[in-house]
Amino acid sequence: MCGILAALTPEATPLDLGPGLRALAHRGPDGQGQFSSPCGRLHLGHTRLALVDLAGGQQPFHSEDGQVSAVVNGEFYGDQGLRRALLGRGHALRSRCDSELLVHLYEDHGLDALRLLRGEFAFVLWDQRRRLLWAARDRFGIKPLVYTEHRGTLLLASEAKALLALGAPAAWDVEAFFQAASLQYLPPDRTLFDRIRTLPPGHQLLAGTGPLRFAPYWDMDYPYSNEEGDDEGLSAELGRRLDEAVELRLRGDEAVACQLSGGIDSAAVLAAAARASSRPVPAFTLSFEGGYDEADRAEEIARFVGAAHHRVDASAGALAGAFEAAVLAGEGLAINGHIAAKHLLLRAIREAGYKVALTGEGADEVLAGYAHLRADLAGTTRALEASNQASAGLMLPSGATLPLGAIEGALGFVPTWLQAKGSLGFRLHGLLRDEVRGQLRGHDPAATLLASFDVEGQLRGRGRVEQALYLWTRLALGGYILRTLGDAQEMAHGVEGRVPFLDHELFAWLRQVAMGHKIRDGVEKHLLRRSQRGRLPPSVLTREKHPLVAPPLDGPLLSLANDLLRGPALRASPLFDPPRVLALLDALPRQPLEHRKLLDPVLYLILSSTVLTRGYALS
Repeated sequence: MCGILAALTPEATPLDLGPGLRALAHRGPDGQGQFSSPCGRLHLGHTRLALVDLAGGQQPFHSEDGQVSAVVNGEFYGDQGLRRALLGRGHALRSRCDSELLVHLYEDHGLDALRLLRGEFAFVLWDQRRRLLWAARDRFGIKPLVYTEHRGTLLLASEAKALLALGAPAAWDVEAFFQAASLQYLPPDRTLFDRIRTLPPGHQLLAGTGPLRFAPYWDMDYPYSNEEGDDEGLSAELGRRLDEAVELRLRGDEAVACQLSGGIDSAAVLAAAARASSRPVPAFTLSFEGGYDEADRAEEIARFVGAAHHRVDASAGALAGAFEAAVLAGEGLAINGHIAAKHLLLRAIREAGYKVALTGEGADEVLAGYAHLRADLAGTTRALEASNQASAGLMLPSGATLPLGAIEGALGFVPTWLQAKGSLGFRLHGLLRDEVRGQLRGHDPAATLLASFDVEGQLRGRGRVEQALYLWTRLALGGYILRTLGDAQEMAHGVEGRVPFLDHELFAWLRQVAMGHKIRDGVEKHLLRRSQRGRLPPSVLTREKHPLVAPPLDGPLLSLANDLLRGPALRASPLFDPPRVLALLDALPRQPLEHRKLLDPVLYLILSSTVLTRGYALS
């Protein structure tokens, strides 16, 4: 919905938020707003993507007496009931925007207001009477919020580039980078930028006097055991709950589009949207070259549900042209050309006139849809390797791995996807500069990841799949899929992504459903498949899960790699050793295809780090 920015100074200090707001202009091209508190310590900024109450929804919002102010990014669903309750208690509302409800809910419920919010959001609120800043992020981390303390001032923003624009030093967090070069994903509170942190999903931050305080308000809380239920009843209930989650996300003053692949997740969302809409829903699909293309399957789905289908060019040339912009938007490392593909997809959606796009992300997390989870359930990857070639080296392990003993010691096994990331890290470590490896000698990336979580409360005693899912959801989904590939690419073009499968009420119901209803006879998402009978083409209901993966580096993409890595950009990188990287590039044409596929994510990680170094002048 927008970009948010806040600054809390130790004493009354004038502060120009203009550079930070300009850095967030892409998130909110429809207007800007600023506010400074009467005490002079708190400054709020907002860039608006107007979706509801186009004329009256300017932020920041304030309570009736002006003592509570807030900026909000995202959507609160089910807001009509909250609105009626607030009006019944005598509150005066100046707009139809759901975001405005926050200041009044806080007046009535204090910090407990957070538990009343259903949706995708990040916010910063200021209580002038208590001199209290309160910030929070939604349960799964769909909307971002980063922060830093710079020269005594607390700065918060939707994206790190806004903090850099306000003077935060532009430098790599070498320990965080080493973590990413080892297991790809960062702990939920880290970014790649030195001294810039991210508020973890499901957490709140309090500031005003004394040190910053952090507290979780929600976690996944998988049960220790589940009871089997009735397939027919459960599938009908899933269909009903998904319909509700989609319908909530169709509301607003702007038309809604759908991101559509050839798989069941986005197809189920599109089908629900089509049933709830009075006109054909626009569906946008990436069209890759070669065997990676799913556009024909997507077109079949669109015809079946009565949607208007649009193909988006994701040829190698188009991917190469969008890669650098996508990486800079994502502020993170990439392992595949899919980051550029998402950038192209969202650009096409916005150019067609849409500001909101539904996506099927999250279905694999709430319904155990990944191949690596089936491997954890079966205890082997052998039966999955032939039919899941796109996952090889990315989510299914191949070759030697970095030490993962800390994870095995805590869980009793190593989730398959972490074995795969350990294999990727093993290939990357040999390409790092000696100074980086020396600086982090003795650092245990596996132990660092585990230290971010409540192992006893959230992992110990659960089933293997639930343990693997918890870590995947908190690390891969929250830090990469939703942020780098999701919100960053959406908001780069002023498009708000909405994620029905990550409705927390839908998840709360699904986590009680036994794993046998999610993975049945080696087939993932059994319950979803059953719930979509008659709603989707039969071919979709039987197709195995395939992740969004772009074709390997070749043609224009390989030319881009050579241009970036053989020039001054790589030499300026403090992370990778140029002679080792160039030796890898020189040897690449002689490698067999299967080995080249394993090197693809290695090269993409190097490429994306080089783009970040140059684009943000990182030291």
